[in-house]
Amino acid sequence: MMVRKATVEDIGTLAALAAKLWPGHETKELADGFAGLVNSGDAACFLACEDDRAIGFAQCQLRHDYVEGTETSPVGYLEGVFVKADSRRKGGGRRLLAACEAWAREQGCAEFASDCELENAESLRFHLHAGFAEANRIICFRKDL
Repeated sequence: MMVRKATVEDIGTLAALAAKLWPGHETKELADGFAGLVNSGDAACFLACEDDRAIGFAQCQLRHDYVEGTETSPVGYLEGVFVKADSRRKGGGRRLLAACEAWAREQGCAEFASDCELENAESLRFHLHAGFAEANRIICFRKDL
């Protein structure tokens, strides 16, 4: 398995994988978002490949605003990580995370953070197994004006 930084040529692949992670979003919408990220100095996307076939991706960014539980700025932030079901438990997620962490270190970050929905037990297990410590639990609210 190989992990590499994604390029403009990978936008379609990133969007297709991201649509599996974020099914409420259209592939075109995701592709448009990745188009702005792959050449951004504040973000990076990575692909995990087996036999020249993309099996997963990770997206990370620099966050300059306050990040729950951190003390520095900017903070590297794992925005999303996904590995296809038939390729899980082979280290792809850990390798994608390691690429994101290395990128954040190169950007001068001393801390790296992430989040997951309260009911996402699989993501919680991944984060804890990968060495993250839970910083807080919150419920966010909104209303129309």
